[in-house]
Amino acid sequence: MLINELKLRNLQITTGSVGGSTVKAGNANNSVEGGQSFAEALKTELEARNSAVGFSKHAVKRIESRNIEILDSDMLERLNKGIEIAAEKGSNETLVLVDSTAFVVSVKNNTVITTMSQEDLKGNIFTNIDSTVIM
Repeated sequence: MLINELKLRNLQITTGSVGGSTVKAGNANNSVEGGQSFAEALKTELEARNSAVGFSKHAVKRIESRNIEILDSDMLERLNKGIEIAAEKGSNETLVLVDSTAFVVSVKNNTVITTMSQEDLKGNIFTNIDSTVIM
């Protein structure tokens, strides 16, 4: 349910397996689906991966079990901006607070590790983070 909605929005979901488009073997000038060269397709894929936050399998489970609504494009844009700010400061693992939702993010992997709603935040401690960004 949520996974399909995230896929429809072209969000990366990390499940531990390697995914992506199938490309025929050959040199960098070979065409792939859509008439692009392999080099163009690779560049497009890398830019897309670097610009959109991914969600670990654990984070997707937490989103579903805690009924957290994150499909609002404004929230996702603010989350991405928070990750960019953390990366500029050299953070590795950061807590990004967007409204009343907390996201623990691996900045170098651009992946949400886990998430909590406002109700889950009370009485908890965040460990293994080196920064916090409030959006």
